[in-house]
Amino acid sequence: MTIPSAPGVFDILPISTEEPWRNSYLWNYIENIIRETATAYGYKEIRTPIFERTELFIRGVGESSDIVSKEMYTFQDKGDRSLTLRPEGTAPVIRAFIEHQLHTQAPIHKMFYIGPMFRYERSQAGRYRQHHQFGAEAIGISAAEQDAELIDLVYNVYQKLGLKNLQVHINSLGNPESRQLFKTSLQAYLKGCYDQLSKDSQRRFTLNPLRILDSKDPQDQAIVKDAPHILDFLDEESATHFAAVKRLLNKLHIPYFINPRLVRGLDYYNKTVFEITSGELGAQNSVGGGGRYDGLMKTLGGPDLPTIGFGTGLERILQTMLKQQTWIPPAPALEVFLIPLGEQAKEVCFSLLHDLRLHDIPSDMDLSGKKLAKVMHYANQLQAKHVVIIGEEELKNQEVNLKNMHSGESVKIPLNNLAKILRLDFKNEDFLKLIRDISQSLKNSHAVEFFIQKLEHKVESTQEMVEGLKETMLKMKKITDC
Repeated sequence: MTIPSAPGVFDILPISTEEPWRNSYLWNYIENIIRETATAYGYKEIRTPIFERTELFIRGVGESSDIVSKEMYTFQDKGDRSLTLRPEGTAPVIRAFIEHQLHTQAPIHKMFYIGPMFRYERSQAGRYRQHHQFGAEAIGISAAEQDAELIDLVYNVYQKLGLKNLQVHINSLGNPESRQLFKTSLQAYLKGCYDQLSKDSQRRFTLNPLRILDSKDPQDQAIVKDAPHILDFLDEESATHFAAVKRLLNKLHIPYFINPRLVRGLDYYNKTVFEITSGELGAQNSVGGGGRYDGLMKTLGGPDLPTIGFGTGLERILQTMLKQQTWIPPAPALEVFLIPLGEQAKEVCFSLLHDLRLHDIPSDMDLSGKKLAKVMHYANQLQAKHVVIIGEEELKNQEVNLKNMHSGESVKIPLNNLAKILRLDFKNEDFLKLIRDISQSLKNSHAVEFFIQKLEHKVESTQEMVEGLKETMLKMKKITDC
């Protein structure tokens, strides 16, 4: 009897399945883009444990939130401590920041994380009980530029991944005082409609009435349609801050939509909140979002430092990319597959394989000992670019039979030069493509002049190598002329 995976979770596999977004190559692809982009924005990676003391989330996320009240995986360990699998990434990052006193090392910290989160909720498109999240936190800056930068970061990630139909929704929740004024006004408005609200919204009416604004229940949505707008209650400082954020987004040419109903799902937000949607996942069309939570650090026992962050689910990103048929570069093919014919050839191939890998050339070899036709078929399945066959004749002449699997052409080359020849070809493809891509993207004269200077410097630095190559080629030509 086999044991299947638990409900609400999934495996990420090295092969394509009936659900192609579970292919590990795609996960590596988007994680690499995330890391490269976050690093370009000055963010450094942080990794926290997957479980924390339960109190962290009760205090940090909010006891009245759906996460704490209904969705957490909580257990008692053998030391009778209440522990919880992390349902979100912000509170653990803040806890680590406080515990290790990072504020004493630098005034500003920009961090990002990628990892699994756990919530017990009903499975639906893009939502799982274990989901993977990319998030970022910027600590120490209250300026509107920091808000705009964070929105720009996640928007840039989505653009690099090719997501289409992106919409940025923004709102401001003001400061605690202005939010309380709005809360009182909202409760007064909803009081007359209390009996028509959903059970969830009735529960939220006293604990957290702002959450009623983002209810997905159609009846709730009809009720809040004419509810007061929080933007009408903003204090002067929050209103000025929000105006600056909008102005900066305009300068970055990031299209946005002001959504006065946007409050986000956690209790700790203030001032700027935002969400980015794709329009490709039905009712669950938000691919990511975040906002400012300037009081969270102090709530968790740390210094009173302004903080803003966001989170985005990797599952939803991948599903959206595939649904939109976004172009994804093909997985790197195996550069060379070695086929030994005989035991002596196997030993030579094994050493050769080691040499190829030391030169960073993706390679593998046949260990099955099956007939050549079957092994060649397997090499085709691997999509190997080249096949190297070594038999008795090749061993005798100290050469290999190198076959190009795309053209079908074969050539015999010295055995000890295989790695060098393949590496030369392997590396030049990427270098020339980079030059072409850069040259095609340049539009203004200053950028072109700068790139030409860079290329001229590159040409000058390689001139000696070129002259050496010419000299070597002349010597080799003399050998062929003999």
